[in-house]
Amino acid sequence: MDLNIKEMQEKDRQYLWHAMSPYQEEVPSMIVTSGEGSWITDISGNRYLDGMSGLWCVNAGYGREELAKAAYDQLTVMPYYPLTQSHLPAIQLAEKINEWLEGDYVIFFSNSGSDANETAFKIARQYYNQTERPNRSKFISRYRAYHGNSMGALAATGQAQRKYKYEPLGSGFLHVRPPDGYRRPEGMTLEQFNVQCARDIEEMILWEGKETIAGVIMEPVITGGGMIVPHQIYFDEVQRICREHQVLLIIDEVICGFGRSGRKFGHMNYNVKPDIVTMAKGLTSGYLPLSATAVRREIFEAFKDRQPYSHFRHVNTFGGSPAPCALALKNLEILEREGLIERSRILGERLYDGMKDLLDHPLVGDIRSFGFLMGIELVKDKTTKEPLPLPVVTRIIAECKARHLIIGKNGDTVAGYNNVLTISPPLVTTDEDLEFIVLTLKAVINQIRG
Repeated sequence: MDLNIKEMQEKDRQYLWHAMSPYQEEVPSMIVTSGEGSWITDISGNRYLDGMSGLWCVNAGYGREELAKAAYDQLTVMPYYPLTQSHLPAIQLAEKINEWLEGDYVIFFSNSGSDANETAFKIARQYYNQTERPNRSKFISRYRAYHGNSMGALAATGQAQRKYKYEPLGSGFLHVRPPDGYRRPEGMTLEQFNVQCARDIEEMILWEGKETIAGVIMEPVITGGGMIVPHQIYFDEVQRICREHQVLLIIDEVICGFGRSGRKFGHMNYNVKPDIVTMAKGLTSGYLPLSATAVRREIFEAFKDRQPYSHFRHVNTFGGSPAPCALALKNLEILEREGLIERSRILGERLYDGMKDLLDHPLVGDIRSFGFLMGIELVKDKTTKEPLPLPVVTRIIAECKARHLIIGKNGDTVAGYNNVLTISPPLVTTDEDLEFIVLTLKAVINQIRG
């Protein structure tokens, strides 16, 4: 393809509104033209290892012709039909997701993680209305957590910078502190702190009135908010609290799901049995938009009542379209066939082993990993744990890009705490790719001294 690069960059500036990016007329966007495995190529022919899998989603890697063909074949047979009725790919995928969840769930399809969480909130509120507990309408989330960009999902999000200038948002969303073990009070053990953070949820339930709380929503680990990984005892307590107070436990698997954690779903690392599970991203490895809200069958049963307004009055035009469902089925087949779930666990362990000596670096406060996810918290002072200033963090990211490695950070989250580098490469990352990630990132960080 013969492209005028400067012309495309100018058209990009003129016509395209970029996500999460301050306007910078003097800095052209990277225009990506192709991908293969863990690597992407830009319009100028430069190759980069995508250490963020796009937006935490290209689990099976780029350039999968099998996935493109699965979508193409379905499009030639039946391109579209809404799930007000049904079609075969949706039925087959719902069965497969239920198998992966190792439970008894009913699946509602949408387009994105935000959609999936909005669906969960509506289901929970209606469920309690239809089981004669109409005052249960509030949801508890955690500060630093992200659950989506729509008005309800953003209200559940605990990131003030994401909400600024968009409020007021949906009502009925409460927040408690996250189990950030790195910043726990002095003299408190990790286990003690995690128990206290879980019991903050119980305290909120009691202070608000337990008859008013519909659900608790959380990721297995807080990912985009800074890679905050809880101790097992945290989830033991959270699950106990939810059951004791009859509060639905909603697990957001949008990032942690589909092999990313070294298990099929992130919550399986903690032996959690959720009432509702939301998912997106890795479901299709980002190839087409698709999300799902999996609802425990007992909850679904409450919607069978034939009274007016008892059915779930929610629809999504493109949610669960045939082609994304067919592609997702093929994607899950690939993850299973190629052993990419176990590969994720192995890669995560090797990545941590390769990076852990950076804990001796004066600017590295903590390194946290969960499967093939990693967060590196950068600090100005290791004693006070004062976060490293944002310009230095962005300089590290820019230098990694100059060396052909794309990494991320927890951007636009909480003022002063956007200091965590994030790494989430495709699960098809090779041993050579992993070595490149480790050597490049260490070289860049080691040359930075504040």
